[in-house]
Amino acid sequence: MKKLTLSLLLMLFVLGVSCRETTQEKAEDALEAAAEDTENNLEKAGEAVEEAVEETGDALEEAGEEINEEIEGTDEMPGGDDN
Repeated sequence: MKKLTLSLLLMLFVLGVSCRETTQEKAEDALEAAAEDTENNLEKAGEAVEEAVEETGDALEEAGEEINEEIEGTDEMPGGDDN
């Protein structure tokens, strides 16, 4: 009877350790997947920021050119020179 009880306790211990290892592996896998997702999302966000900066720079350059054209156009008008 003692052998049977001891065997059952040993089996429960092995099963408990095995379940903990499996749970720990699953937790590590989930953490790695979350880290990869975060890295991918940060890369996408960085690309979006770079694109927005380029578009803003292009828009500012176009606006500057339009302002220069307006200034040059105003200078060419009769009576437009205040000096």
